[in-house]
Amino acid sequence: MRQLDREQSGHLRHWDELSRRQPNDWSLMQGKGTGQDDFGGYRFQLAYMVYGLALTHRHRLPAAPGLFRPMMQRLIDKLLLPEVWMYWRDVSRGGSVFNAHLADRLGEEWDPVVRDNIMYSAYVQSCALLHDHLFADDRYARPGSLTFRHWSFFWGGGEKRFAYDRDSLTEHLYWQMVRNGYVGIACEPNCVFQICNQPAILGFRLHDLLTGGTRADDVVAGYERAWAEFGRLDAGGHYNMMLAEDSRAVRPNEAPSPWVDAWCGTLMNTWNRDFVRENYPRQVADFLVPGPDGTLSVRSAPARQVMGQPVVTDTCDTGWVAAWASEMGDRATLDGLLAHADRFMAPTWRDGALHYPRNDTPADACGHRTEIEPMTGNVLLGYARLNVADGLWGLYNEPWSAAHHAEPALVEVDRDVEVSRAEVVDGVLHARLRRETAVPGDGAVTIGRVPAGARLLLGGTELDAPAVDGGVVVRVPDGPAVDLALVP
Repeated sequence: MRQLDREQSGHLRHWDELSRRQPNDWSLMQGKGTGQDDFGGYRFQLAYMVYGLALTHRHRLPAAPGLFRPMMQRLIDKLLLPEVWMYWRDVSRGGSVFNAHLADRLGEEWDPVVRDNIMYSAYVQSCALLHDHLFADDRYARPGSLTFRHWSFFWGGGEKRFAYDRDSLTEHLYWQMVRNGYVGIACEPNCVFQICNQPAILGFRLHDLLTGGTRADDVVAGYERAWAEFGRLDAGGHYNMMLAEDSRAVRPNEAPSPWVDAWCGTLMNTWNRDFVRENYPRQVADFLVPGPDGTLSVRSAPARQVMGQPVVTDTCDTGWVAAWASEMGDRATLDGLLAHADRFMAPTWRDGALHYPRNDTPADACGHRTEIEPMTGNVLLGYARLNVADGLWGLYNEPWSAAHHAEPALVEVDRDVEVSRAEVVDGVLHARLRRETAVPGDGAVTIGRVPAGARLLLGGTELDAPAVDGGVVVRVPDGPAVDLALVP
């Protein structure tokens, strides 16, 4: 029986609360970096909440689309907001240590997906496709369904509007891959990161599942050929971080930095599992610090100085190593990291929602790591708790069949209903539901795809529930969690 525990349900509740914030209310999501151009940016927090929801729906609560679908839509809406992508207007001009020599050839680019910027475009693509694949929907196939727009009364002239959809964006990214010789698409100008091209490969696979194409196979084969020239790993056995497009110079994971290996390994497991798993034990051992009572923390690389300036950025090392361990099925490491977070990183509950608030202090008086970023505390520790071994691999390689979408399911779930179980076993829909009275809502769930003559039981008592638009509405009583069963 698949059932969420209190902490897992708490993370889902927190993501739901963040998804419901008013536009441009980013409370609890602001990190140390400025300008949204680092690894803790809003785009990454939003995208990995979508990924975490997809993994939870696929592997833990497969019969609760009504819980996940609205949440994913709200997060994707936020992913399209100018506050999330306007960093590209500046980053597109270059001027960093990796592309300063190109700055005179680069101009200000407002369209956030037209060139480079795979660190954003691939997440828009893959999140939209996750939605449509998991819910057998064409929401993001509609023309203009993924539109980036900005207009200000005070500056900038006329409206900037760039209209895409899941198909046109996938087509655009595919041909960028082809033109770049399959080595990948740049994040910042001239900088092709291994990490940031993995979500695009997942997106191509999901698009193939929806359309019957084979572009993921084509891209993976081309990517393998292209990177064979450079090697995925550096001399120390860690993932090469990036490739300079013009010089073809490879930048290794020189420190090494935990986030490079953990982020890349987590995502690459979708299509290259044997390679990732072969290298994981040796790589992760370089980053783990044993603590009291079986806890584990992550040793970050020293902060860099560039152009005489300290680099202020959210590395999200703890969160990424936890996500990596979850994908690898390394329960001992994951449990140790979560135990450390629960002991030293101030887990915070509010109205049934759990997160770990930002803390910029590196360590406590005893040397135990306390530093945590919003990306880790809002998203990645929850992602790691909710994921299963080979969770992303399963999304990529073991998709649901059409029959799944004909089974009974919770197709609507009120905001105040906590779902800790939702699956169909031998034709019977099983759910465990609890009403969170501190949250607004009517305490209702709607069961759809109900077979004729089915019997509905709540807490073991048969109900004569009303049918609405082909579904059956059930009110969840106050009190402890209650079991629901729909028996054909």
